[in-house]
Amino acid sequence: MPEDSRPSTEEPRLTTSRPARRRTRHPRHIIAATPLALAGLLALLVSGNALRPFERITTIDGKMASKSDYFKDPEVQRLLLKHGIRVDIHRLGSRGIATQSLRGMDVVFPSGQPAAKLIMQRQQRSVRTARPFVTPLVLGTFRDYAKTLEAAGVARPQRAAGGGETLYYDLDMKKFLNLIEGQKTWNGIDFAEHSNRSNAGRVLVRTSSVCESNAAGTYLSILAFVENGNQAPGTERGRNKPVGSDSGGGPTADPVLDVAQQVKPLINLQGMAADEQADSYFSDEGESIAPVSLIYEHQFLKHQVDHQKKRGKQDSRRVLLYPSPHALTEPELISLGEQGDRLTELMESDAALRRRAIELGFRVRFSGEDGTSEQLNAYLREHEVQVPTPNPDQTKADAPDLDALERIINYVGSCPPAGQGDDEGDE
Repeated sequence: MPEDSRPSTEEPRLTTSRPARRRTRHPRHIIAATPLALAGLLALLVSGNALRPFERITTIDGKMASKSDYFKDPEVQRLLLKHGIRVDIHRLGSRGIATQSLRGMDVVFPSGQPAAKLIMQRQQRSVRTARPFVTPLVLGTFRDYAKTLEAAGVARPQRAAGGGETLYYDLDMKKFLNLIEGQKTWNGIDFAEHSNRSNAGRVLVRTSSVCESNAAGTYLSILAFVENGNQAPGTERGRNKPVGSDSGGGPTADPVLDVAQQVKPLINLQGMAADEQADSYFSDEGESIAPVSLIYEHQFLKHQVDHQKKRGKQDSRRVLLYPSPHALTEPELISLGEQGDRLTELMESDAALRRRAIELGFRVRFSGEDGTSEQLNAYLREHEVQVPTPNPDQTKADAPDLDALERIINYVGSCPPAGQGDDEGDE
């Protein structure tokens, strides 16, 4: 028998080596840790940041423009997570969304109707949409510049409660454009009389790119409407107009191209996204970057509420110019499939999501409830922020039809005209 297979006759010996011990907590450590763990779990459940065990989180992919700041808000993310939804944002300008591929996307969220219409034209099926809120297009400026425009008869201050300094001015766009067309400088309209500084720069509005941004395209629509005698370009077909310098020398000019030629010198193209434009305006160096910037009202109102919460007062250095004629932008959330349907339905039905939109400065659409502006006004009063009042002149700048607007954008911005995506229908 092999030696190693023989039965051992030796007594088993005790060994001094011991197997590795499992690291266990003493029961009193477990007892001490349990309340902390339970407290943490309860906090997560109350905050909505923890889901029920094994509950699935659905990630919804969406191409979004400047109104993506709504879905970037931590509170909105928390509210959506309670419904098992997380939104993955692919940031792009509204016109870029309308003209580029949508493959792989569940939703798109352009900031205005022109881009939304272009997107829906590309779909080969009925789509579900939601227009959860609206926000006016405005010009953000600084008090010394607003006072200069007031003295020039171009802007009129809105009355502040208690007779204090106002945050809001109504701007006569026709008179304002006369300053731009006349290449007036800020010093040329007596800026130094209202400030301890001087500014020899031209009176202009800093805009985002018309090739990408709904804000810039909407501002362009206002300019075109005013320059065209308070009429949307493209609606005056058949009317003779003077031949433009680039019209080709025919007996009459293309009315749309003629207006495009008039407004091109009036717009200062920067190529930024609309939300980045607002970030620059609200930065510490905002006044040195641009005296007047194109932004949305909700961005200004949220800034004022945040400033009041943080410092106990309004930011009286920054003020808004409400252009007249005015333009109201209507962001539209467009579903491209079943997952997108869930989000659009929530945006229409969830009261907490609507309430958060108000807290972010939007004028929220309600059905059977108080009007869009009244609930926002109540929120501003609650946080001691001045409420803007409607301009007595309620002239609305009608946007050109899609074809005319695309031609104007292409001419002014020297950008490619809108084209179809490489995945027509975007199945």
